[in-house]
Amino acid sequence: MKNTFYELKGFFILWLTQSLSALGSAMTNFALVIWIYGESGSALTTAMLTVCSYTPYVVMSIFAGAISDKFSKKAVMLVCDSFAAVCTLAVLFLFKTGELRVWHLYIINALNGLMNTVQQPASDVAVTLLTPEKYYQKTSGMRSFSNSLTTILTPVLAAAAMAFAGIESVIAFDLITFAAAFLSLLFLIKIPEAEKNTEKSDGILEAAKSGISYLKTNKGILWLILFLAAINFIASIYQAALPAMVLSLPQGGQTALGIVNSCVGIASLAGSVIATTAPAPKSRVKVICNCLLFSMSTENFLLAFGKSPLVWCIGAVLGWLFIPLMGANLDVILRTRIPADMQGRVYSARNTLQFFTIPLGYFLGGLLVDKVFEPFMANTPQNGAMAFLFGTGKGSGAAFLFFVIGIAGMAVCLIFRKVKYIRELE
Repeated sequence: MKNTFYELKGFFILWLTQSLSALGSAMTNFALVIWIYGESGSALTTAMLTVCSYTPYVVMSIFAGAISDKFSKKAVMLVCDSFAAVCTLAVLFLFKTGELRVWHLYIINALNGLMNTVQQPASDVAVTLLTPEKYYQKTSGMRSFSNSLTTILTPVLAAAAMAFAGIESVIAFDLITFAAAFLSLLFLIKIPEAEKNTEKSDGILEAAKSGISYLKTNKGILWLILFLAAINFIASIYQAALPAMVLSLPQGGQTALGIVNSCVGIASLAGSVIATTAPAPKSRVKVICNCLLFSMSTENFLLAFGKSPLVWCIGAVLGWLFIPLMGANLDVILRTRIPADMQGRVYSARNTLQFFTIPLGYFLGGLLVDKVFEPFMANTPQNGAMAFLFGTGKGSGAAFLFFVIGIAGMAVCLIFRKVKYIRELE
């Protein structure tokens, strides 16, 4: 144990401080989502907050890895974190002066998304450089563990802070955790640089092309990324529809939404423990496919047909329990197959391909709830089969949408698991 701590000392410090900072940021985002929904009452308006975050992220990711590979990972992370803190200060100033508007948050989220585009590949490579290969699955499980803990604590802490001291206290906590992470990274962590295997330094455009070229010649990884892009599209529709359903139904509300989100975190936390302690499987690809199929074939249907927060919580647990195990095995495949000096640009190409469906899914999910499924259910006879299955009134359309994306999610998993390039990864 002592030897393990020594080998992972840099990772432990980075993991702990960045996780704390992520909790502060998540609390701010949760508080702002509640604020926006209170201002607009629209699923699409709320979903656009995430659309604005992800659009610059997926558009510019292809170039961000090249920047990450060319410059110090530590410097890139420090600069991007500092910019995010300035954006948070801007939100606090606008709120305190009574000038905060929804469009301000759209712009700030877009700028934060742009910085996150550069920061994430640098952070991913930093973890690789700080971690011996034999610990990849364990450290991936630990990162998933902290993400899950953040999911559990965010609604509880944010709601409590807002109730006692207002949204300003949430933002203040965000800034304090940023300062702790920034100072720890600046003074306590030394990130080694990856060895270069090229004789000359390519320009950013050429470096970005090399990330795409790598994926073209490694079709197993490329098809796995496309599989996850399809899953992300469906999952984003789910994320856009969930608040609209839970906040609208009589048996729902803000408390119910917080409980469901906490159950997601608890399930992910348990899954992270499984991922951290589980032995290496015979086939990581099968684990990835089976975990996603189980998730897609459980939660969406329980949300669609469930009429109480208890059923929604059971769905949340089943839907998220094995996602950390999926993520850990995906992480090992990528870290062991992609050379460290190429990871920044390849991860960035991966981010563009895998995550471009997220803003599309959020936008489509909000649009479908507001303009298609809710109006459809509003015109459905209250004593008919559709009303019996999905309920009546506002929120029933979102429930119907969960049924549709449940079918779509299962179909995607069954189709992609048959792709020969994915099967050949093992």
